[in-house]
Amino acid sequence: MSRIKLGMVGGGKGSFIGEVHRIAARLDDRYELLAGALSADAKTAKESADSINLDERRSYSSFETMAKVESSLEDGIEAVAIVTPNHLHAQVAETFLKNGIHIICDKPLTTNLSDAEALASAVEETGLVFAVTYNYSGYPMVRQAREMIQNGDLGELRVIQIEYAQDWLATGIEKTGHKQALWRTDPAKAGIGGAIGDIGTHAFHLSEFVTGLRVKGLLADLDSMVTGRELDDNASILMEYTDGVKGMLWVSQIATGNENGLKIRVFGTKAGIQWSQENPNFLEFSPLGEPRRTLSRGGPSVGSLAGNATRIPSGHPEGFIEGFANIYSDTADLIIARKSNTKTQSLVPTIDDGVRGMQFIETAVKSSNNGGVWLAFGS
Repeated sequence: MSRIKLGMVGGGKGSFIGEVHRIAARLDDRYELLAGALSADAKTAKESADSINLDERRSYSSFETMAKVESSLEDGIEAVAIVTPNHLHAQVAETFLKNGIHIICDKPLTTNLSDAEALASAVEETGLVFAVTYNYSGYPMVRQAREMIQNGDLGELRVIQIEYAQDWLATGIEKTGHKQALWRTDPAKAGIGGAIGDIGTHAFHLSEFVTGLRVKGLLADLDSMVTGRELDDNASILMEYTDGVKGMLWVSQIATGNENGLKIRVFGTKAGIQWSQENPNFLEFSPLGEPRRTLSRGGPSVGSLAGNATRIPSGHPEGFIEGFANIYSDTADLIIARKSNTKTQSLVPTIDDGVRGMQFIETAVKSSNNGGVWLAFGS
């Protein structure tokens, strides 16, 4: 199977997420990185390309030039990974869609809902593949939880509790020039959502992915705990899902003592489940009136969704990079299916998931700004 020819916009020197995407794309040998506009600064772009052995002839300081040139080459890229700050996602994606190139975009999709909806229209018009890297949906035991809920193992769902707690913004490190903090706390680059955009959209998407339900309404209380910070760094949100299921979401980047504490618990009439990103190879399953069971990734009790996303035997940890790699491999299947004019089942987060993420951000901000009131989702 030939590798998909991949380009990247953003992800140059000092970028954490760019290297994550590059490793994930290589892991299953489905892609070959051939081109990049790794920085808008020509010097930084060249240095970044040199550091990853990218052909200097296909290193660009302008993503517009990259899209135009690559689309004209016989061996030009087929897909592009967008790993820039949020404010550039829409413009970059639109440019490459117009040039017939598939998109793999980091989250959140854009900085505002109108741009997200415009992108969705462009994707529909072109018929190109558009994946959004909500990478936690790629974890095997997350997919196991999804399959168990689909199979009715939990009975009728009642309550969803989800949290994502970090402490890396517990102080005003953006004032020290910290690159990652600077743009994530700047409304011009991050959009109207701080913590709810950066990590809250992950938690929101995970709850819908695992349960198969959709949020109908929410009530949000957003805070900026660090003095002088313009965007939220802590959020408490009540949510109502389809079928009357209740949800509670807590997101914080000032939760002292927490590193990357994404957790989800789902409770039904027959059983409950619990999964933690910091211990990702296990899923706790608690049937009503029975002892708790710990299901292990790669073990004999997991289903096909977890099995298909697993590379190595149980007891050998898989995690963050592999979750991204599953998204990349699943996206490769979609691209190949489109090339061969066939259909394939996929768990890849799509442009529609990206739009829902922006609806989540805007509805939460509006609810909080109005004093913490219930709003219909997307209103």
